[in-house]
Amino acid sequence: MTTAPSTLRVLLADDERMVRTALRAILSSEPDLEVVGEAGSGAEAVPLVRQLCPDVVLMDVRMPDGDGIRATEEILRTVPEPPRIIVVTTFENDSYVYDALRAGASGFLLKRSRAEELVQAVRLVARSDSLLFPAAVRALAAEHAATRADGSREAGRRLHDLLSEREAAVLRLMTCGLTNVEIAERLTVGPATVKTHVASVLAKLGVRDRTQAVIAAYECGFVTPG
Repeated sequence: MTTAPSTLRVLLADDERMVRTALRAILSSEPDLEVVGEAGSGAEAVPLVRQLCPDVVLMDVRMPDGDGIRATEEILRTVPEPPRIIVVTTFENDSYVYDALRAGASGFLLKRSRAEELVQAVRLVARSDSLLFPAAVRALAAEHAATRADGSREAGRRLHDLLSEREAAVLRLMTCGLTNVEIAERLTVGPATVKTHVASVLAKLGVRDRTQAVIAAYECGFVTPG
């Protein structure tokens, strides 16, 4: 007998009711996705996350009464087992999006994205073994990291000293958006070994997931644009 896939619980946070309605219709049509609540602002989203315990939050990056960046920071700082957060935006090169990723969001999604991209994004971020739209994340990091970095050369040297040779190789491949299985194939090791290295890299960087690891790698000069 096969086991039914577990349902991913999703919370929507957007100040436009029509946007929330459209997102709900798309996600609710999938058997493994359930929209458990809606918020019209970042301030509303924070207590709803505590109450409803979603797996993923779709968070508009710009909202009144507590925007998506501040709400993301508060959720990740105060909720014991916080959800993955995908910020939703109109412009992919917006500095607000980069700030949201720095604050701990696991990825971003354009409001003009197709329905299948939205569904894939929720599932991918919940699985968290790869970057969501890695090329776009790298482009954002390349554009904004240099202006946000603090003593990047020294920080880059410290990071090189902190990571083992294999961990450094794993981090470089993570910034390319490779999954654990793809990294394992590239390094000729087992996926379980890669998973252990990834966990060690995240711990040493003091970050929550791969997206923040990529941001950190660019900001400290460990990885350079180009």
